[in-house]
Amino acid sequence: MAGTLQHRGPDDVGIWVDRGASVALGHRRLSILDLSPAGHQPMHSACKRYVIAFNGEIYNHQAIRDELRGESRFEGRGIDKHEGRGTWGEEPTAVGIQWKGHSDTETLLAAFALWGVEQTLKRCVGMFAIALWDRRYRILTLARDRFGEKPLYYGFARGTLGGNAGKVHGTGPLLFGSELKALMAHPAWQGTLATDALEGYLRFGCVGGGSSIFQGVVKLPPGCLLQVSVGDVQAGELPAPRHWWSAERAAYAAMQVGRIEHPEAAVSAVAQALGQSVRHRMLADVPLGAFLSGGIDSSLVVALMQQQTSRPVCTFSVGFDDARYDETTHAEAVAAHLGTEHMTLQATSRMAVELVPHLSELFDEPFADSSQLPTALVARLTREHVTVALSGDAGDELFGGYNRHLWVPRIWHQLERLPLPARRALAVTLRAIPSHHYDQLMRLGGRLLPSQLRLRTFGEKLHKLAAVLASPGERALFAGVAAMNRQPAALLAGQGPCRAPESLFPALQNFTGVEWMLLMDTLHYMVDDVLVKVDRASMASSLEVRVPFLDPEVFHTAWRIPAEIKLRDGQGKWVLRQLLYRHVPHELIERPKMGFAVPLDAWLRGPLREWAEDLLSTASLAELPRLDGRQVRKLWQAHLKGQGHHAQQLWAVLQLLAWQRQWKPRLP
Repeated sequence: MAGTLQHRGPDDVGIWVDRGASVALGHRRLSILDLSPAGHQPMHSACKRYVIAFNGEIYNHQAIRDELRGESRFEGRGIDKHEGRGTWGEEPTAVGIQWKGHSDTETLLAAFALWGVEQTLKRCVGMFAIALWDRRYRILTLARDRFGEKPLYYGFARGTLGGNAGKVHGTGPLLFGSELKALMAHPAWQGTLATDALEGYLRFGCVGGGSSIFQGVVKLPPGCLLQVSVGDVQAGELPAPRHWWSAERAAYAAMQVGRIEHPEAAVSAVAQALGQSVRHRMLADVPLGAFLSGGIDSSLVVALMQQQTSRPVCTFSVGFDDARYDETTHAEAVAAHLGTEHMTLQATSRMAVELVPHLSELFDEPFADSSQLPTALVARLTREHVTVALSGDAGDELFGGYNRHLWVPRIWHQLERLPLPARRALAVTLRAIPSHHYDQLMRLGGRLLPSQLRLRTFGEKLHKLAAVLASPGERALFAGVAAMNRQPAALLAGQGPCRAPESLFPALQNFTGVEWMLLMDTLHYMVDDVLVKVDRASMASSLEVRVPFLDPEVFHTAWRIPAEIKLRDGQGKWVLRQLLYRHVPHELIERPKMGFAVPLDAWLRGPLREWAEDLLSTASLAELPRLDGRQVRKLWQAHLKGQGHHAQQLWAVLQLLAWQRQWKPRLP
């Protein structure tokens, strides 16, 4: 099982087994802090009570060590065993800890022994997935960081029921790991396809929420911990996880602390919080750099990095041999202004062709965000020079950077004035013109429009608008706009109607409008898509990526800022823009939002066509009978003829079929 994760930790491997308790922990190490053998895992606590396998980084672990030194002795205290504390063997005292090295793993163990699991996690600032075995009480604790930066799957070898962050049932051993391929390596594994996950996957391009693509296997939700006894496993039923931190509660608490109503005060508060976060994430005993696309978020992270070091920061970007998708000139201009040591990978169609057949192994759960390609390519380039890279991810979710944050409230404000029959008629009218004709119109007249109104996929966006015109409310409108495929059931055989869009995202009492959308994107799109993409694509090349925006203090500061300041003057991320202007000239930044996209439509008609048609053959489609082969092939023929924008929907189907071929799940 550990061997399947060698890419996540090529520097060392450790296995610990307690045969009497039928427990085994395996660990692959990517050495970042304390490169010596003192950082080897699985690691035992000084009192020998705890054994840990830990993936990630605790950025404030030195401060935690200082706090541990300042604590008084705690010998003989009666403490709830479910907090993972108590006396057993020779418990360490706060003033008597004898550190063997300077790894954050050793810090965690000492803190667990002194404060307990939950209180320690609340003190930690970092990204992590943790498996902690309590040898005294025979309790396994699984824990995950606040935002889900590091993955953690768990379930029975023969799972019978998957739940969304609920109880899990099954037989056989309890398995857990950073990726599904580790679970699949166990000899008792009998993974059965969770067909109820397919509609959501085809809609959003990822398997979202707490579920997985296999029955009886789930993801531990962000900010949660799960404590399992031997009896739970023997009974074939695991308890539900519980939150030690909640983004919803933390956002609401920040809103109650006191809003930052003055725009310049908001910029200064973010400068302080984000600057400190960047500084903490630059701590490493190995070479460190950053991704730089030339956009607002990555440029700001790099600017703050460069501000805090006298050496040029190493920065990396990727571009394509299609000018519509190439941001390298922007990245190079920003890098030149900031004085970084910049490297560019000019990706070609051939590189994509070579990488695409390996995606189903890299992402061992179906995943169809096509920006996985440039992310994996830039990670590969970056790893040739550094071991750790900072990224600008999560700026959009915290500060309002997606077009939907601006357009959904505006569109709904207009839509709710129109009777439903009128909206339906308008939708029919918009769809009457093929999307590629709209694109031609944009190409002809776009040069006369302001830059922010030049839309690369104008036709696709208008057809998307047509599809949501009949939305009964703002939540349903948001769900439609956020989806990759608004009618996923049409691609599934024997499928009934799709779930109502408004049921996909819950209404929350304390959040409305833009703030509700920001929270939904944080809880869903960021966790299920963005962070999965970055983790798998980077770790495939043994590269650790750190995300300064995902710091609890940055999160707290962002949620103190009202939405009308985040979205100001008709633009998203107003606060981040103003902060970046302190470091980079206005003209280097202000351009239409491009995203980390690829020319997928052209590649599927060209260099990837043979690969796609093999997967879409009758024999291949028959291997996954839940797909409606006739509808899939119809979509493929329309794409080949240039009739509409179907590349993203087809990419989701192709990645599902490639995954099916690679991993061969049992069909229910």
